[in-house]
Amino acid sequence: MLSPLIPPIGLLPVLLFLLALVYFDSYKLTKLSSVVGALVAGGMVAGISFFANGALMKLLHLDLHRDAYWVAPVVEESLKAAVMVFLFRSHRIGFLVDGAIMGFAVGAGFAVVENFYYLLNTPGANMAVWVVRGFGTAFMHGAVTATFAVLLLVISETREGQSPLAFLPGLLVAVGIHALFNHFFVSPIVTTAVTLLVLPIMLYEVFIRSEKRLGRWLGTGFDADAEMLGLLNSGGLSNSPLGQYLHTLQGRFKGPIVADILCYVRLHTELALRAKGLLLMRENGFEVAVDDATRAKFLELQYLAKSIGATGLMAIQPVLHTSRKDLWQLYMLDEQL
Repeated sequence: MLSPLIPPIGLLPVLLFLLALVYFDSYKLTKLSSVVGALVAGGMVAGISFFANGALMKLLHLDLHRDAYWVAPVVEESLKAAVMVFLFRSHRIGFLVDGAIMGFAVGAGFAVVENFYYLLNTPGANMAVWVVRGFGTAFMHGAVTATFAVLLLVISETREGQSPLAFLPGLLVAVGIHALFNHFFVSPIVTTAVTLLVLPIMLYEVFIRSEKRLGRWLGTGFDADAEMLGLLNSGGLSNSPLGQYLHTLQGRFKGPIVADILCYVRLHTELALRAKGLLLMRENGFEVAVDDATRAKFLELQYLAKSIGATGLMAIQPVLHTSRKDLWQLYMLDEQL
């Protein structure tokens, strides 16, 4: 008979740890709805992995142990990594903290679905097995996906980050850790204990480093955006490098389009400042709602983007702050609307 303690031990610890990560994010970079979405995505990946692993076991004539050692880690980490690459490419993660939280959420969703499947199909498993699954395997899934996300973000800051294969080092690390965990070279209980010891230390270091980086980025970004906005409002734009660059666009675009481009640059800068202000308010414990004026600016920015067109947007990339973090902040602000 299944002990009433087993389902909570198998399913809840990884979810409670995830909630703790969200709580300790002082800048509140991730919305709870986004975390829930990552959990659901991880659960869907678990379902896809189940069928993919089954098909590969038949194709390669593998038993369950060999699949767990060599095939499952590649399949499962590749699918979880695909979710993280999508979040990265769509500017839904910008810093180490939100990358780690969203990565852990995808892994946690995977683990919850996997452990629920085992609950239904192995009712006779003893308590020790479920301690390992609930505190070891589940946390491993969250940890390796968080590790992949962190490495992806770190590499993205380097020249190598522009390569289509920038995700590969993180994937190799995730697959390697997963495979080592599945081999159980030491006792499963010891492996679980090591996981529970190392994971909080690793994530604590990620949080500390990320908050320092975010603080520096906010400071320099505020200065750059404020300088840009001051130049746009000063009336001396035509004599500046920005004004000279925009003047060159007059030979490539019609007058109304050039006017829209100037309005787009102004709105983009104002919204970037607004987003940084929201982050600073959150860091100091204040939750500020987005006002109607900001909503109107976002709608106008979207209208101007359509008016300018893809070619015009590409032409103004040199004068806009469009790094990965800059694009992420606008997505973050858009989420609040």
